[in-house]
Amino acid sequence: MELFNTLSQRTEPLQPLNDEVTLYVCGVTPYDTTHLGHAAINVYYDTLIRFLRAEGRSVNYVQNVTDIDDDILRKAREQGMTWDELGRRETERYLDDLRALNVLPPTNYVRATDEIPEMIAIIEKLIERGFAYEREGWVYFSVASDPTFGALAEAGGYEGYATWLATANERGNTPNDPRKRDPLDFVLWQARQEADEPSWPSPWGQGRPGWHIECSAMAMHHLGPQVTIHGGGADLIFPHHTCEIAQSENATGQRPFVQIWMHCGMVYLGEEKMSKSLGNLVLVRNLLKTCSADAVRVLLLSHHYRDAWQYIDADMRRSAERATRYAAAATHAAASDTSKAEPSDIAQQAHQRFYDALNNDLDTPAALHVLDDLAAAAIHGDTAQATALRELGDILGLRLQA
Repeated sequence: MELFNTLSQRTEPLQPLNDEVTLYVCGVTPYDTTHLGHAAINVYYDTLIRFLRAEGRSVNYVQNVTDIDDDILRKAREQGMTWDELGRRETERYLDDLRALNVLPPTNYVRATDEIPEMIAIIEKLIERGFAYEREGWVYFSVASDPTFGALAEAGGYEGYATWLATANERGNTPNDPRKRDPLDFVLWQARQEADEPSWPSPWGQGRPGWHIECSAMAMHHLGPQVTIHGGGADLIFPHHTCEIAQSENATGQRPFVQIWMHCGMVYLGEEKMSKSLGNLVLVRNLLKTCSADAVRVLLLSHHYRDAWQYIDADMRRSAERATRYAAAATHAAASDTSKAEPSDIAQQAHQRFYDALNNDLDTPAALHVLDDLAAAAIHGDTAQATALRELGDILGLRLQA
């Protein structure tokens, strides 16, 4: 299998360091309901995992939930709830939506608040090695201390310090913080500011971790200092994933932290990407009131994972019709005696085309075209192709039920 590596900007062979493929995907901040952008990321990586396992590979998949964050604190206050109560409620809703979409659970689903000791240990190493500093109970990573900082950002289209600073400022950075040596230095640990704010003890006083250190700690704790694939949305290239590299590699001294950076394109509604902060959302649970999970998966998989795309109702209807054709063909075949079906050359060729498509940077649109051909033959009684349709549909996470 070959996958596009954002850092190198080329397609590279998937070559795990050992017999196990390790995969870490940045999950949600649980303060609102799952939208189609969340669903797309999960379905793409779910398909990758299903395919790797179908090829006989062992996969250790970790996804996190950022269950402590400024947005969670704000939303909890608005709703008159405790921050952890809101986080638990929204996390369960998120997991319910993924189960409804037939997304397999990760090997480990990790909450940031369960990993505070690991975060503190990494921060201590960074301070000891001269990559971080403490001021008034706050700890910052010094970007000037790392001459390789920003390589992923540059590869992903964020060119130069001025662009980095402007982008970071849009995404929560506080450039005028008087405690910082450099406006771009990012927070590893922040001191408690309000009496009712959740906090944990640390060598620097009561406080809580910064966003970026959470994922470094969770990935390395559960997968080790080097990860085969690190995934997430393309909007995380900078600053989040760029900062993860700086923290992780300078804490452990092992490079690269990640072999293949695998980023998914954004899903748009109108002119803007779907965003909880903007409120321009297509909610998964609303979509599933009128469409099957197969229909939603077909819609998502009809787009290559790296492409940005816009949600349109007409595309959803066409995907529902396509999923219905698959299910009708599979149901028709199920009524026949498929146990007597002999593997045909055409069915074997379909398998090869399907595997070739997914081995080629997870080309799910091409894989769906194989299912189109199989369904057309299966509906006319070709039981061998019907069997292939069910087997390959399962790799795409399709239930193929009438």
